[in-house]
Amino acid sequence: MSEPSEWLIYRGAGEPHEGIDRLPPPPPWRDFAGRGDPAAGGRDGSDGENGDGPAGSDGSADRRLGGHRHIAELHRPGAEELEMINAALYLRRPLLVTGSPGAGKSTLAHSVAHELGLGRVLRWPIVSRSTLQDGLYRYDAIARLQDVQIAAHGAGAGAFGAGAVEDVGSYIRLGPLGTALMPSDRPRVVLIDELDKSDIDLPNDLLNVLEEGEFGIPELERIVDRLPDGEAEVLDDDGNKVRVKGGRVQCRAFPFVVLTSNGERDFPAPLMRRCVHLELGRPDHQRLATFVRAHLGDEAARAGDDLIAHFLERSRSELLATDQLLNAIYLTGAAAPAGRDRLADLLIQRLDRPR
Repeated sequence: MSEPSEWLIYRGAGEPHEGIDRLPPPPPWRDFAGRGDPAAGGRDGSDGENGDGPAGSDGSADRRLGGHRHIAELHRPGAEELEMINAALYLRRPLLVTGSPGAGKSTLAHSVAHELGLGRVLRWPIVSRSTLQDGLYRYDAIARLQDVQIAAHGAGAGAFGAGAVEDVGSYIRLGPLGTALMPSDRPRVVLIDELDKSDIDLPNDLLNVLEEGEFGIPELERIVDRLPDGEAEVLDDDGNKVRVKGGRVQCRAFPFVVLTSNGERDFPAPLMRRCVHLELGRPDHQRLATFVRAHLGDEAARAGDDLIAHFLERSRSELLATDQLLNAIYLTGAAAPAGRDRLADLLIQRLDRPR
């Protein structure tokens, strides 16, 4: 049996060495190589004119769904999960997904986008400072002012005025939700992740946009009569140039909106009324094994079966996340055959323990 120290890259001995060259490839869910490269599963490089087709998938789908997901296809979501997802699709309503950390809430959005061929998931991670405008669009007024001053200084103050109006769109970039609301024949998938981390106003601020499926960009609406054909060219969240007419973004196909929550707060009744609500329970042994199989393959799932059982037993009384289980099975199987149980316990620590 290998000595526990043989898998260590950093040894803490203070002597420089070339051990980093022995570091194996990263776990599939932490592999960021080739992001945005079409040859490596990145964006497809489509021109994205006015959202006629969804942008290609990026590496985040593989990290969420697993590089071995083709061998985990025998698993099917439960009947209630399937019904709620399809209800949201039919009704064109947002899907509010609640559950404990690691229950697969975010993965659900990637799974729907992958199966239905809806392209890259547009992800909006929510933090306490997030505002509605962050999700819709950003206007870089400072960059525009600087460019106007530079041009005026170089060409004379009177030589820039008309161009300054026409170029306003160059300083606007649509956010994930704003991109999802661009007119398109097929819906985009937008993941509004961890909405319960927002401040108290954001859930209410979302109501009108989610109900009407449109929003205005005041910076464009003020000058629409001076824009060529009333249109401005802006960047979307995919990095493509798209045209906004009349200063408003109005969807044709309402996007598949997934709102996730760890259950850390209650949401206002008006938001709940506009959503289809899906509660994900704790995964059972079969679902966890499928999760491991999708990311690490059959052999790892078999070798880690005892860790899965131990994880399930602990999760009855402790708050744990499934990515902790993935970390433990990957590391104990690939790098540390000795001291396996001890290392697994170090990696799977309860999230609700006192600090």
